[in-house]
Amino acid sequence: MSQEKQKLTTEQREWIATRDELVSSVVALGFPKELGNEIAKNLGSPKAMRRMLAYLYNVKPNKVELVVDEMLAIRSEIEAWREKKACEGANASYNDMFYNGLGSEDE
Repeated sequence: MSQEKQKLTTEQREWIATRDELVSSVVALGFPKELGNEIAKNLGSPKAMRRMLAYLYNVKPNKVELVVDEMLAIRSEIEAWREKKACEGANASYNDMFYNGLGSEDE
């Protein structure tokens, strides 16, 4: 193992392994390797890439447009989830302030 690989964190190794599996799956379906790399980069996380892998394994799309559309759908769902969590956090802070006030007069 090279020194560079030894310096990688567990998360980085997981990302690389998942990306490699995604790229291999894209190539196995007859699409260019570059498409797989771009999909991995755009999805960003191993969890999102595994969702894409499940789609590729189950649907076996035959058009680039279908693959890209699924990638965009996954990204959209992730963004909606992040927005929901941010709103929930803001709502929790508001409720805390509403019920507990801004602090005592001594503070």
